[in-house]
Amino acid sequence: AENMYFFSELALTLNEPEERVAPTDSRLRPDQRLMESGRWDEANVEKQRLEEKQRAVRRRREAEAVEALEEGKEYEGYIPLWFERKVDAVTGELICVYKGGYWEAKDKQDWSVCPDIF
Repeated sequence: AENMYFFSELALTLNEPEERVAPTDSRLRPDQRLMESGRWDEANVEKQRLEEKQRAVRRRREAEAVEALEEGKEYEGYIPLWFERKVDAVTGELICVYKGGYWEAKDKQDWSVCPDIF
């Protein structure tokens, strides 16, 4: 631990790659992998590419929402795959609750519902 900034073993292994995870798993971020292998310049370029890709998706969703509003249609917007937002009965805070599906998809290795985020 003293050689790794006094992080616990758990903290040190949280970002370790794992096989058979969803293609949206943050451990698969290409910029992060490049950074971890010391390829800083490439990591920065990749990070910029990913951020611009995210901005483009957000702009497209915003445009779809405006278009739906103009046409008088409902627009659901982004719906998370594995979680749903609910109000905590005790605290009254908005929380995310697992709604199922991830472990089944992992068992089947069927990630067809996952968006291409990288």
